[in-house]
Amino acid sequence: MEALKELLDVLLHINDHLDAWTRDYGLWIYVILTAIIFCETGLVVTPFLPGDSLLFAAGAVAARGQLNLAVLLVLLTVAAIVGDSVNYALGKRLGLALFDRFPRVLKREHLERTHKFYEKYGGKTIILARFVPIVRTFAPFVAGLGTMDYGRFLLFNVVGGIAWVVICMGAGYFLGNIEVVKQNFELVVLGIIFVSVLPIVIEWWRHRGAKTA
Repeated sequence: MEALKELLDVLLHINDHLDAWTRDYGLWIYVILTAIIFCETGLVVTPFLPGDSLLFAAGAVAARGQLNLAVLLVLLTVAAIVGDSVNYALGKRLGLALFDRFPRVLKREHLERTHKFYEKYGGKTIILARFVPIVRTFAPFVAGLGTMDYGRFLLFNVVGGIAWVVICMGAGYFLGNIEVVKQNFELVVLGIIFVSVLPIVIEWWRHRGAKTA
């Protein structure tokens, strides 16, 4: 329970924590941010890590001159692309056996939700899923199960990785230091989460409506 509280605190106050990490760790902050983005996209067991909000906060810190924007864009884009590729390989090599072995950590409903994304959007799921928490982590794993050959997956992976990092970090760079945003960063994070999960809610509502019709 305490760990969950700490995670929520980091998520809602990611800007404050990122400022502190930048002061405390110096250049190592680039390694830390790269590792977080890689793990969130590359390890199917860590969908809870901050992605969108971390990129937004990193862009805001870069705008203040505390971090190098160009270096961040390169490192975090590479981390996102390599992470998805690793996740694809995990799905291809381990498949559903991984879910059977760790049922408390890996939820079948998350896998089913991602399958529904594939049914609706096909290969574009790899791009669109970048902007949807949880689905973002499971999409490359599902692709590795056999729904997509690696060459096609890599194309969508590169496009999606670049778009995700540039859009989220760019938004933080240009908007993160506006006074009203800085004073209400928790609400901004909640807004980012809301917008990110909105497609899931809409799909659930449509599916529910189809069942009751």
